[in-house]
Amino acid sequence: MPAADLPDPTAHRDTPGPSAGAPAAPAPAAADVTPRDVEVLTEQLGRPPRGVVGVAARCVCGRPLVVRTAPRLDDGTPFPTTYYLTSPQAVAAVSTVEAGGYMKELTARLAEDEELAAGHRRAHEAYLADREAIAHVPEIAGISAGGMPHRVKCLHVLVAHALAAGPGVNPVGDEVLAMIADRWRPDRCSC
Repeated sequence: MPAADLPDPTAHRDTPGPSAGAPAAPAPAAADVTPRDVEVLTEQLGRPPRGVVGVAARCVCGRPLVVRTAPRLDDGTPFPTTYYLTSPQAVAAVSTVEAGGYMKELTARLAEDEELAAGHRRAHEAYLADREAIAHVPEIAGISAGGMPHRVKCLHVLVAHALAAGPGVNPVGDEVLAMIADRWRPDRCSC
């Protein structure tokens, strides 16, 4: 399905993400994560969640899809993955694309497609700004996630960022969302 035909995944977000070139939205307070959210996240991940500072995107049924994590975990470990995809159904759909080796194809396209490469760099900058809005961690300054800005390493991170930030902020994440729309979509509950 073409990306233009996809529903707006931002319709169910808790807090708006930044637009390309716009300042990052303030990080949500830990109070935005309810005890029920922690229970659901534990169920989804198969372990207690670490470093969660907010739910960045929710299923239409209200369960977390993407969490926003602290750039430094409670044990002091730097953690560059600000957006973490938690929905098992979304993770499975993205894993299918990863298993097909699509990251290698996307990385090659970054070298040939100036528009995609520029969008990937902007996504990297937006990701860094979102993390800095939570806290500054010198050990990971300038390092985003998912291989940004020069390659594509983890589609799960890029999709999580696309779901949290909204359409147009992470073009690779948007593209993968379009690819998996027949298996998983943010506007349909598959919990």
